[in-house]
Amino acid sequence: MISIQPKKLLLSKWTAIAPLSKEKHFLVTKVVPPELEGGRVEWIDLEAVQSKATRRMLWKELRDSTQSVRGWV
Repeated sequence: MISIQPKKLLLSKWTAIAPLSKEKHFLVTKVVPPELEGGRVEWIDLEAVQSKATRRMLWKELRDSTQSVRGWV
């Protein structure tokens, strides 16, 4: 597991271990604010660098080192 703080996610770069739809490099373009005031961040928008396709995912999924690596490798 990778240690990540949600406050430092915005504009962070990620590489998928197994390419998703032929995309390997991603950028966190948005950290979705919690619905309740003082709640925890749960969702992020991850944008593929080549196609600019965006998908929403739980930010904690980035912590799984079998799926992604921080930075562009």
